[in-house]
This record gives sequence, C-alpha cells and structure tokens, in this order.
Amino acid sequence: MADSNTTKHALAAALKELMEEKPFSKINIADICAKCSMNRKSFYYHFKDKYDLVNWIFDTEFMEDIENGKYDPNAWKFHRDLCNYFYENRNFYRKAMKIRGQNSFSEHFRERCIPMFICVLENLVDEPGINEIQLNFFADAFLLSIERWILSKDCVQPDEFIEAMKSCIRIAHKIHVDDL
Repeated sequence: MADSNTTKHALAAALKELMEEKPFSKINIADICAKCSMNRKSFYYHFKDKYDLVNWIFDTEFMEDIENGKYDPNAWKFHRDLCNYFYENRNFYRKAMKIRGQNSFSEHFRERCIPMFICVLENLVDEPGINEIQLNFFADAFLLSIERWILSKDCVQPDEFIEAMKSCIRIAHKIHVDDL
C-alpha cells in the first residue's frame, strides 16, 4: 500500500511539474512516466488516463480530508477551505479547470461537491427534499463562480472572494421574486 501511494504521488508530482512547463493537452503518459522514471505499465496500473490522475490529485489533497472529518461541515468554512486550497495551488488548477470534455476536472469537481450542496441546501430550505433544478441552480452558481475566480488573471485573495459571494447572496435574499 505504501509503495502504491508513493508511486501515485510521484506520478502526481511529475504531472504538476509538466503542467508548469506546457499545456495539459500537450502532455502525454510517456512524458509523465519519463519525468518520474517509471514505465507506462506502472502508470496504467494506478490510473485510467491523465484525467484520472488530475482528479486523484484533488481527491487526495483536498476531498480526502473532507471525508476524514478534518474540515468543518459549515458551508462557509468548506467554501473558505476550498478557496484557500485552490488559491494556494492556482497555477495547477488554472490549467486543470480549462480541461474540457469527458473526465474533465470541472465535471469531477462538480460530482465531488454535489453531496455537500445537498447537505447544505437541506439544512437551509424548509421544504422537504431538494429537487434537481434547485440543486443544479446553486451548484452551478457556486462552481462556475469559483472557476471564473481562479481563472481570472487578477485573482483576488480567497477571503475577498468569499465576502463578495456572501454579498451576492445577501442581495439575492433581498430580491422579492414576485416583483421580478
């Protein structure tokens, strides 16, 4: 097990280094393996493809801590921790969030965050159950805002971004839907 994790972390470090040098689309499995002196067989023993490796990096560096209870389940605390993590690793995630298509990081990020959104919304809404439209509305707003923020050239500090998000929610709360 320790060897497996050592191999995975070596492959992850190699991919991160390569993503500093060139676009993700120009990186292939041979490049990753050469960077950490491994063979393709080792790579494919642990990962389906380079997209799987990107997703594994997020899961082990951030989501694993969530699942192990190291982060407060409070929605704003989770948001702050997530934004701090992305900001600290913004060079990597700026490139990861630009990956499109099947197995993209953006899709994986969404899938991993959906259970948190369900939990938060169920605690906030007085109605029983959250329907798919409500879930997608809030998930899209949250996820696309984070993506736009981290991709911006002049990415503000995480606390400033979170305060701006809170301000948006306060404004939305003041709007009476029937008046629109």
